[in-house]
Formats: sequence, C-alpha cells, structure tokens
Amino acid sequence: MSKRLVFFNHKGGVSKTTSAYNIGWTMSKEHRVLLVDADPQCNLTGLLLGDDFEKYYTEDATKKENIMDGVSPAFDGRPVPIGAVNCFSPPRAPNLFLLAGHANLSEYDAALTFAQTSNNAIVTLQNLPGAFSALLKHTEDKYQIDFTLIDLNPGLSAINQNMFLVSDAFIIPTNPDPFSLMALDTLKKILPRWNAWKTTSVDMFANSAYPLPAGAPKFIGSLIQRFNIRKGKAARPYRDNIGEINVRIAEVLMPALQASGMSLTADQYGSSLVNAKYCLGEIPDFHGLLPKSFNSGVPVFELTDLELGESGQVLTDLKDKREMFRDQFAKIAKMIVGLIANA
Repeated sequence: MSKRLVFFNHKGGVSKTTSAYNIGWTMSKEHRVLLVDADPQCNLTGLLLGDDFEKYYTEDATKKENIMDGVSPAFDGRPVPIGAVNCFSPPRAPNLFLLAGHANLSEYDAALTFAQTSNNAIVTLQNLPGAFSALLKHTEDKYQIDFTLIDLNPGLSAINQNMFLVSDAFIIPTNPDPFSLMALDTLKKILPRWNAWKTTSVDMFANSAYPLPAGAPKFIGSLIQRFNIRKGKAARPYRDNIGEINVRIAEVLMPALQASGMSLTADQYGSSLVNAKYCLGEIPDFHGLLPKSFNSGVPVFELTDLELGESGQVLTDLKDKREMFRDQFAKIAKMIVGLIANA
C-alpha cells in the first residue's frame, strides 16, 4: 500500500513545491513515486511539464487528466465513479508520476467546506470528503505507487485540510524569517483542530461511496530552506532564525502534535533527529544552478556537466554544489522512507 506524505505550511514562499519536486525525484530512483499537485497555481505541474505545460491543458488526450477532473464525478454529481488519472512521467525519471494540478481546483472548496461542516445532514454531500482519497487510491493502484507526495498551496482551505488529513505523514517546510515562527504558532492550533474533526467524522462518512480513511497523519520533520551560506554555514541573520525555528518546533509545536496523536515516538524518530529538533535538513539557496535546472527540466542535482554550460573554475564550483545538493537530498529521502514506515 502506498504511503502518502504531504508538504504543508500555510505560509507562502517556503519552498513546498521545490521540496516535493526534489525529494520525489530523488525517491523515485529506488521507489515508484506519485507527485500530486493540489495547488491551483500548478507550479509543480509546470516544473515537470516545462514547455508542454499549456499544451497539456488544451490537447484532447490530456486536458482531462488532472486532479480537478479526477474528482469531478463526486463534486459535479455525475453518475460515473471516480477512477485513476493518466499521469505524466518525465523521461529522465521513469518511476516518477505526476497527478497534474488544475487552476480552477479551488472552485470545489465551497462545496467541500459545506460537506465537512454539515454533520452529514445533506445526503448529496456525503461522498465529497472521501473523493480526493479515492482518486489518489485508484491512481496509486494503477501505477503501483510506493510513495505519494502531495504539494498544497499556502492557506487553510477545506481542500488543504482534506488532503492533509488523508495523508499518512506530513513535513513542514519553513524558511528562516520571523513569519515562519508566526506560522508555526498557527499550525500548533490548526493541525490538532483538523485532526480532531477527522476523529469525530470518520464514522459519519463510513457508508458513503468514498469513505474517509481513518488515522492521524504523523509529523516526520521540518525543512529549512532559502538562505545564503557564508564560510560553510548559514549567514547571519539566518543562523539566529534557524535556531529559533528549530526551538519553536521542538518546544511548542511538538507537544501539541504529541497530545493530538500526530507524532511518532522518540524511538521512531531516532536520537539524531530528536537532537536536531526534528529538522530533516537545512537546504541553502540554489543560486546559479536554479535557472539551469529550469532550462533543462530536471532538479539541480540531475544537471549534467554539459547542461551546466560553464568551464574552468565556474564549472568546478557548480559541480561541487550539484554534488552537495545530490548528497543532501539523498540523505533526506532516505530519512523520510524510514520515518514514514512508522506512520
């Protein structure tokens, strides 16, 4: 059975999409991975489709192969069951599959909000809370997926709540600024509240066409991204903010998650991750590698020497950075695989 991992933080600009893309690509070297774009901005879809992005939504063969059309039988009341979506797979990552996003996905948010707050009083809404999970399940089965990674938009919408709650585990991406600290304070309250709703609602939707899966998603760690390095470590003031974020997660967020059954045990985390205050990795800016990554349609660590397009010391420096990121994402992916097995 596929394990589902969601990248979520209601704060924007914390590299949720980049994290899902790079970690999913890395995991696909040893596992079959489904990337799910549940953000109406469709940035993850754009990263994978590249120049074919617009064509994907206009050509008859692919324009209905996306997350919104996938759940439309439930939301539009059509007399057909939800089935698997045909997924795009990048040529250089054949075990990686994309469940494409859709710019109008948020149109379904109002109906889902109503369904999740009406206490099942309206029969026609009973199938909506489990619809996204059903779409994922059919697609996971079709492609024999081992791990599903879900990218959400920044916000506290009903769709975000639903996709978060139908996952087995979650990662909180952050960046080293005071707003990430404020976001953690909000998540401390919101995530347990979401899970409490699910706990009381699973039985309510048990007899619907698409039941809501039971179980609480488990926190498996944070990521800190988007900072500059000087002399081998994060430059000031990033270092101070990184320290504050780690302390806030370990001392404020974790107790709230533990009380809500949304954490692993200390033994399952392992002493090294506990000592790191649950930070899976500190990932600096990609700088000069990033535009080359966009141009080649692959993550920064997959760029060939030819795609780096430089020579001399500049090429040497870029190759060193490429290898550093490859090693870092490989380490993070390995940790995730081990942790999510306990979720």
